[in-house]
Amino acid sequence: MRAYILAFPEKRWENYTLPVADDPVVRLTEMRLLTSKRIDEVITVVRRDKLKTYSLHVSNPLPVSAKSKMEALLKALPGEPFFLAEGNMPLIMPFLVNYMTGLFYENEPEALIPLWKDGTAEVTHAVYEPDALEDAINAALAEGYRSLSRITEFLDYEPLSIEELAKRNPKVTLSFFRVRNSFDVRFAAETLRELKQI
Repeated sequence: MRAYILAFPEKRWENYTLPVADDPVVRLTEMRLLTSKRIDEVITVVRRDKLKTYSLHVSNPLPVSAKSKMEALLKALPGEPFFLAEGNMPLIMPFLVNYMTGLFYENEPEALIPLWKDGTAEVTHAVYEPDALEDAINAALAEGYRSLSRITEFLDYEPLSIEELAKRNPKVTLSFFRVRNSFDVRFAAETLRELKQI
């Protein structure tokens, strides 16, 4: 299965090249995904005007011109099911990616999306069937929505309880951690160091 990384900043604070332990966070996200047995290729969706920057850090940058993450993803959709992650998730757990892709192929839903107890969906840590996702994005855009999180309203997806998975392995929650500021950088660097020692 291919993985797609969205490294498409919408807000000023979104910086996918922020260094964590000497590597840009997007590079670490790519490396973690490639560690998964079920991921054989990683494509990184980037702003067309940032292609030069990202081509220094990731293996397969895919430049697109779009106004939002949702439009960028629509333009970059592959022809087969794929795992989607955001470019600031350097602690993605390969075992969880493997588990999710296996579950997706077993049940063949339109999407497999992890959910927190409060109902928050992790739409950028999920597996999608591209045709269903394309329909969901088009429907969300037609309704005037701009946030990628709204696609869940238009998908017949299979929810995956994060808390239930975390009871079996607490490291599951690390997979959803996003680097947004200098405190996050420090936490991510320390956690990656600990994970390498295990």
